Amino acid sequence: MRFPFFFSAVLLLLGAMSPMIRAADGPPNIVFIFTDDHCQQALSAYDPSRISTPQMDRIAHEGMRFDRCYVTNALCGPSRAVIQTGKYSHINGFMTNSQRFNNDQQTFPKLLQQAGYQTAVIGKWHLECTPQGYHYYDILVGQGPYYNPPMITEGPEGKPVTRPHVGYTTEIITEKALKWLDGPRDKTKPFLLMFQHKAPHRNWQPSPKYLDWLDDVTIPEPPTLFDTYEGRAAVAAQQKMQVDRDLTEADLKLVAPGNLTPEQRATWDAAYESENIAFRKANLQGKELVRWKYQRYAKDYLRCVKSVDDAVGQVLDYLDQNGLADNTIVIYSTDNGWYLGEHGWFDKRWMYEESLKVPLLVRWPGHIRPGSVNGDIVSNLDFAETFLDLAGVPVPSDMQGRSLVPIFHGNTPADWRKSFYYHYYEFPGAHSVARHYGVTNGQAKLIHYYDAHEWELFDLKQDPQEMKSLYGQPEAAGLTQELKAELERLRAQYQLPAEDPASSRPQPRSPAKNKGKGREAGPKSQPKAA
Repeated sequence: MRFPFFFSAVLLLLGAMSPMIRAADGPPNIVFIFTDDHCQQALSAYDPSRISTPQMDRIAHEGMRFDRCYVTNALCGPSRAVIQTGKYSHINGFMTNSQRFNNDQQTFPKLLQQAGYQTAVIGKWHLECTPQGYHYYDILVGQGPYYNPPMITEGPEGKPVTRPHVGYTTEIITEKALKWLDGPRDKTKPFLLMFQHKAPHRNWQPSPKYLDWLDDVTIPEPPTLFDTYEGRAAVAAQQKMQVDRDLTEADLKLVAPGNLTPEQRATWDAAYESENIAFRKANLQGKELVRWKYQRYAKDYLRCVKSVDDAVGQVLDYLDQNGLADNTIVIYSTDNGWYLGEHGWFDKRWMYEESLKVPLLVRWPGHIRPGSVNGDIVSNLDFAETFLDLAGVPVPSDMQGRSLVPIFHGNTPADWRKSFYYHYYEFPGAHSVARHYGVTNGQAKLIHYYDAHEWELFDLKQDPQEMKSLYGQPEAAGLTQELKAELERLRAQYQLPAEDPASSRPQPRSPAKNKGKGREAGPKSQPKAA
């Protein structure tokens, strides 16, 4: 009787340890799930007041939630370039969305390829170049539309070809990711999958199955929806991203997208038209008009997030059902934060908390304690180094971030960063957000609008919504001096030039290059299915 009992106990012990054992069998697979403009306040693992995201939450519950993941430059393309290179924008050369990423430079997927990884990027790329370092790519053209997207992939003789598709873009990208996982990759090798969505980027067009979702719900208004921008630098009031005045008829779905099939258009009109008729008849004014715009905008944004959450669940289920979960690290993040009505805004760009911070959720069975929450200052600057470290590839000395792997194991290095440098370049440009750089230590923040010669200082403990700048106040003189010294230290550490490179000034694209990018209108003829 003792032997069977002992044998059963050993089996139970091995079963409990098996994730760790399997994880040690070789370098882990990496699934990097990336969205566009997804804020922490629209992910229920961070804030359950607006939406439930059970699949994203699953990563947090089974892994680690990072509460202070900051981006170096809160803008789509520049954030993606930082992730590819592990370097700040002024080093990798991609500072604004009007530029083209130099894909000939060193990137982490090229190094993973050399180490034997199978690599793929599927979905939004937004770097205005053909991906390098990937065995397979299938990417949106520019921003890509929410419906019926043309997508670029490798064709005959290795040349890029553009193929039309019919359907909802989030679902199409997900289908392609699952197909790659199940099909053309070499299954004898570890893999990297960059699974990247357009959603929930402007102008927030929901899937047909979620067009009516939230119709009977009132989304909570942020307390700063009617911000007057008093008590801060003048540039705070000079932007063009206010819910009350800058949302377009297309944003508000008062006009339908121009690239829908007849069936899609019928479903769309059935969801929106009766509400639009009632809105026009009501002739709302003042705060009531702002509230209506906020509800329409916020619901469509959340509807787009809901489709992404479904997609996350499909990929997690695939990993579980195919025996891949135990040796696969799953990372969920986004390119920048977002204003879901805070300060009366939509969009991103500012160094204020809502756009500076991004969700970061990581699941790695056998390595990360389930349900962990981390408060260290981490960044998209660290992602490339982390991927390389996971693969056992030496991190090049010219990369500027650090691997998060020790933090995954619960061992934050003693010399981990205590402050963070941010720099935004795109002015003049979309939404008229002034060029600025700054430093934060998570407790206080100093921002310099250097073209406008203005400063802001915030005590994040006392003023977490950043409503009143303390810059120039006698009682804040010591804190100002401390943060200015830290700002100069970081600018020297990251090799910031005294003046911005001329190339950082946004350059207009030619009409041919700009055609079809950043807008939802499609070709006049309906696309054919791929």
